[in-house]
Amino acid sequence: MTSVGATERRREAATEPPHRAGSRKSRGRRRSPKPIQVQFRTIVSPHQLNSRWGRRIYWLVLVAVIVVFTLAFVFPLYWMITGAMKTPEEIAEMPPSLFPADPSISAFFEAWDLFDIGTLLGNTAYYALGAWLFSMAVDVTAAYALSKLRPMFGNVILGAMLATLMIPPMVILIPLYVTIVDLNLLNNAWGLWFPAAANGFNIFLLKRFFDSIPRELIEAAQIDGAGPVRVLWSVVLPISRPILGVVSIFTIVTAFKDFVLPLLVMTDSEKMTISVGLSQTAGAVTQNQVMGGLVIASIPMIIVFFIFQRHIMAGLTAGSIKG
Repeated sequence: MTSVGATERRREAATEPPHRAGSRKSRGRRRSPKPIQVQFRTIVSPHQLNSRWGRRIYWLVLVAVIVVFTLAFVFPLYWMITGAMKTPEEIAEMPPSLFPADPSISAFFEAWDLFDIGTLLGNTAYYALGAWLFSMAVDVTAAYALSKLRPMFGNVILGAMLATLMIPPMVILIPLYVTIVDLNLLNNAWGLWFPAAANGFNIFLLKRFFDSIPRELIEAAQIDGAGPVRVLWSVVLPISRPILGVVSIFTIVTAFKDFVLPLLVMTDSEKMTISVGLSQTAGAVTQNQVMGGLVIASIPMIIVFFIFQRHIMAGLTAGSIKG
């Protein structure tokens, strides 16, 4: 009887339709969920973008945008350099020419002597160095305190600092100048160093980076007996070189290109910055000599950018991703 029953069951399984047999086999197994397909709604579909004409149009538009924006930023620099190589008559002619007819570099040497650019660059470098030192001392310690020491009303203090970025600099220029006069800081480097010491934007950048430093490193140093100052000097600063480089470059560039405050504070011709000195003497020289002086004044910052451009890009993204 057992063999007869087994034979009948095998016969039924052999004659059973395939779809029923498959459903019976998979009845005891869990069905895997279908993968979720994410669809993006864009102006150009991925299928059109991956087509031959889609790729060509994409690269054409991309190259055109890059070229237009590059020309918009580079053309003033080109016009300044070629203007220094032209004669005063060639600069004044209309319509202007894109290329000098008889290029000459004599205007650069004349501008160096007429503007006394060596003295002006020395003054500017001196003011920039002092502004950098004070900015590092104030901004780094303030960002460290707000990030790791967490004082009472720290968020309120940070919000007040960031709110100063919303105020146009011209609005506070008169109160700042009156304060400098009251402190008797005219024609004094301290009149430029004190306003540059505290910068809300630099404090915000530094705090965001300090927030990304693991808390375990700070606690390990504290267990070893390090105080807040030792933790800042031995733990925080060595691993914060990218953002310190970015803040340093921003501070130095700002000191070099600042014009209004040095114009009001440094009235002595022997203590003027490069931007103020060029503007004060521009009316007594030819236009090609002014262009030559501007080119020479731009060289230090261009060199700084090409040397530290990788550090600038790395520092701007440093601390944005935790983990």
